[in-house]
Amino acid sequence: MKVLVIGSGGREHAMCWKISQSPKLTKLYAAPGNAGIAEIAEIADIPAKDQEGLLKFCKAKEIELVIVGPEAPLTEGIVDRFEKEGIKIFGPSKFAAQLEGSKVFSKEMMKKLSIPTGEFEVFNSAEKAMDYVAKKGVPIVVKVDGLAGGKGVVVAHSMPKAMEAVHRNMVKKVFGKAGERIVVEECLEGEEASVIAVTDGTTVRLLASSQDHKRIFDGDHGPNTGGMGAYSPAPVVTDEVEKELLEKVFLPIVNEFKALGHPFKGFLYAGVMMTRKGFKVLEFNVRLGDPETQAILPRLENDLLEVFLATVEGRLSEINLQWRDEDCVCVVIAAEGYPDEYETGKKISGISAAKEDKAIQVFHAGTKRQNGELVTAGGRVLNVVGSGRGIFEALSKTYNAIEKIFFDKMYYRKDIGHKATKVLK
Repeated sequence: MKVLVIGSGGREHAMCWKISQSPKLTKLYAAPGNAGIAEIAEIADIPAKDQEGLLKFCKAKEIELVIVGPEAPLTEGIVDRFEKEGIKIFGPSKFAAQLEGSKVFSKEMMKKLSIPTGEFEVFNSAEKAMDYVAKKGVPIVVKVDGLAGGKGVVVAHSMPKAMEAVHRNMVKKVFGKAGERIVVEECLEGEEASVIAVTDGTTVRLLASSQDHKRIFDGDHGPNTGGMGAYSPAPVVTDEVEKELLEKVFLPIVNEFKALGHPFKGFLYAGVMMTRKGFKVLEFNVRLGDPETQAILPRLENDLLEVFLATVEGRLSEINLQWRDEDCVCVVIAAEGYPDEYETGKKISGISAAKEDKAIQVFHAGTKRQNGELVTAGGRVLNVVGSGRGIFEALSKTYNAIEKIFFDKMYYRKDIGHKATKVLK
């Protein structure tokens, strides 16, 4: 069958890589894709936000299934639009995508369903928000309501930092409309993990657990990024925790959307904090995580295209997900200066050498071809992914592979996965 993957990052490259292995696939397209995706799919130079352009392309190429990678098209209603035109598309509706598109909607949904989460208040007034912060004290978390590319959350450990976050969001409007309302919530302590489910609106299947590393610097210091690395599985997510998450988080959410007349179809991602009092949900996303996807999919034994099809066609109950008994580590190589200002156009070398080890995959994020050469074209540039029998072997393979790759002013964290090694010691 003919498939279109929408998106251009490491997540979409990993998805394309896995889909390309399916015997059901006859032709794979990606829009807008990147230089790595171009090696396994035909690229359509159409932005992910251009619904009309994508729709026209799908009709011209007779696309049989569309898979949406990033969150923005989902929150803008691409699924509703394509389904109206009779095109099969994987992802939640615009209504369901509010779980990620609005932190306020998400937190209020958790409150309604008694899903464990941090104490919170919602504000549309900077003055009232600052009064609340002053009363509650620090540490405290300030989140913009709307989408901000993973950069709209500030964990403030000082009062000036907390006040600055409120001011930047609501007065300076750094994130525009996304920051017109904010959520101020308690700062939870513990070990963070990502648990993602796939659902057809009735059946729920949990993917392998993972842990993301959001901060730019080693030791979880510095500002938040889109993600600097991940590993799977996350040892803190035991079988017992997974069962509890399924019963207390995923099934209640899926059942609620079904009752509201808006069945949730697609990926439902719960960012959870494992506290001393058990898990608490930090946030929901309505798509696969990036870079969690890059660490999860190499472990999946199933035909991913069949999983997508079963979900869209409402027969996910026929699928039981199978996972390789191995660990997987993804380390993001970024441009120096990311997540702030950084340079692009740097020549990249060494990827072929890194991939000589069959346990290594290199997924592209911010890359392009320029005059026949592979160059950097974004903040997060490459994802080096290694698999092994246990976290130590996976880490060793991944970091050994990174040493073979080079571009001027490249940067990566040296401590991805170290939390897992501490849990297992």
